[in-house]
Amino acid sequence: MIKSELIQKLFEATKIPRKAAELAINTIFDTMTEALSRGEGIEIRGFGSFKVRQYRGREGRNPKTGRIIKVAPKRRPFFKVGKDLKEKVDTP
Repeated sequence: MIKSELIQKLFEATKIPRKAAELAINTIFDTMTEALSRGEGIEIRGFGSFKVRQYRGREGRNPKTGRIIKVAPKRRPFFKVGKDLKEKVDTP
């Protein structure tokens, strides 16, 4: 499912104007993005949780040249699936 399909589902389920559905979805995603960029976690009961993982710097290797390069430390979003979602997906 892509973002436009999610907007369409919200529009059909609530009968709110399509622009309002788009605004609601964009607001949710923007708010989640801002929270993660501040290092905050997000927990949606029954669905899962998002948090930011810190990765330390390391030495890597350029596969083309074989030269050793320094890989800078970084932060990346991480999603952990919730129990309810895991069970629903696993049920045939």
